[in-house]
Amino acid sequence: MDEKVSVLVEFLPQLWDGLLVTLQLTLGGAVGTIVLAVVLGLGMLAPTGWVSVPSRVVVEFFRGTSLLVQLFWFFYVLPIVLDVNLDPLTCGILALSLNYGAYSAEVVRSSIAHVPKGQWEAAMALSLSPARRMFRVIFPQGWALMIPSLATLQIQLLKGTAVASFITLQDLNERVGVLRQQTGDTLFSYTVGLLIYFVLAWLIQVGMDALERQAKRRLGRGGPSLLTRVRTRLRGNGSASSSPASGSGATSGSGSSSSSTEVTS
Repeated sequence: MDEKVSVLVEFLPQLWDGLLVTLQLTLGGAVGTIVLAVVLGLGMLAPTGWVSVPSRVVVEFFRGTSLLVQLFWFFYVLPIVLDVNLDPLTCGILALSLNYGAYSAEVVRSSIAHVPKGQWEAAMALSLSPARRMFRVIFPQGWALMIPSLATLQIQLLKGTAVASFITLQDLNERVGVLRQQTGDTLFSYTVGLLIYFVLAWLIQVGMDALERQAKRRLGRGGPSLLTRVRTRLRGNGSASSSPASGSGATSGSGSSSSSTEVTS
């Protein structure tokens, strides 16, 4: 076991390089996913067919095809068809963005559609333009609804980055495979990889939970923030600690007054 740990310590720089590639894929794919989700999700809600129909076609196409096949297509087929050569990292980010962006677009569409009808009517009664009505009234409420589902898809995107090793990217999954060859222990190597992916997924969930709380507070639905609760608790403790002092002062004051009364008498 000590020998495997020493090999792992020596391998940490290479493992870090693979982790950086995975983080680049995850962050790039996440940004692309959110942008495509908002554009396609709102596009499917458009009242005109020339916007809603193409948006629906794009969503269903990328939802209905394999991420791995899309990755291979961008990496191997796109240079043949359009004579455009993309580096492996760009291909990975593009495939992840389109695939998970299509799933996320359906989340955006359904969340916007579930905003209470009264909110739409109130926004129309204020004579707001369609764009202001959407982004000032409707979308903030839909955003709070869609964050939990988007968090799940972002974690799925993180796990989906493992297929990038098929297009020569030396990501975390590929580096874990090399670690297995060096240690000769499959259980040890892939347990290390498993724990790293778990920590990354947990950090994504923590970040998305914070976004959800912030979105709900802006709508007046969430409770006080952690900082506000801490300040309230500290003020409460301060008031409680000052109460005995004031009480003892009052007691001593009454005692001295009674003593003076006795002396006078």
